[in-house]
Amino acid sequence: MRDLITALGLVLVIEGLLYAVNPSGLKHMLALMREVPDQNLRVAGIGAVAVGFFIVWMTRNGIIS
Repeated sequence: MRDLITALGLVLVIEGLLYAVNPSGLKHMLALMREVPDQNLRVAGIGAVAVGFFIVWMTRNGIIS
């Protein structure tokens, strides 16, 4: 549970940095995302989940220290 809360905190830090450092760029990126088909966003999301899961798995198994 402690790791889950830590991971959630890190996500919030990264998201907050995007808003704090470049809010106009983030707005522009979100406007551009409206033009991207849902299927492409879905595939990118699944890919991000897979890469994130793999990184966590490698860390937990001592492959990455």
